Amino acid sequence: MEFEEKHGLKIWWLYLVTAATIFPTAALLIFQNNGLSIAELKEMYFAPVLALLSPFLIIFLVQQHKLTLKITPEEVSFRYPPFHFTSSHFRWERIEKAYIRKYDAFSEYGGYGVKNRLWFKIKDKAYLLNDKNRGLQLEFKNGKKLLFSSNKIEDLEMFLINLKTRYNIQAIQ
Repeated sequence: MEFEEKHGLKIWWLYLVTAATIFPTAALLIFQNNGLSIAELKEMYFAPVLALLSPFLIIFLVQQHKLTLKITPEEVSFRYPPFHFTSSHFRWERIEKAYIRKYDAFSEYGGYGVKNRLWFKIKDKAYLLNDKNRGLQLEFKNGKKLLFSSNKIEDLEMFLINLKTRYNIQAIQ
């Protein structure tokens, strides 16, 4: 019995925000004093063009990475390649509580991605990779907290209920 979910940062409006912030810079390059000529761009090794396109490339590359969350009767493990090249494993004995909760990515964590909680709560970490507002919260016996966003929240909730009843895992609320 195992639950596995793979999902990545898929926030389409991030491209729109980036385009809106880059547009004034591009307009200055093109229209100020008749803009840059092709010869001037070649002379600068196309650096302005690369500077304008690099934020889109960075967003694209970050969105290609996938978080893998795996829950079994023995443990909860996850792997997120740009930040974790090996899996992190947490045995159920180390977890005090595990439950599904609502969150607000901006007011609690300052946005999406791999985040620490705002307002000096440095023991709280989150992997918020979608714009839904529910996820799996793990609270450890040492006081740390870990939150995972999920695209399959209903399946995850049913799996946790089955896991609690079948294996009598006390951490699952």
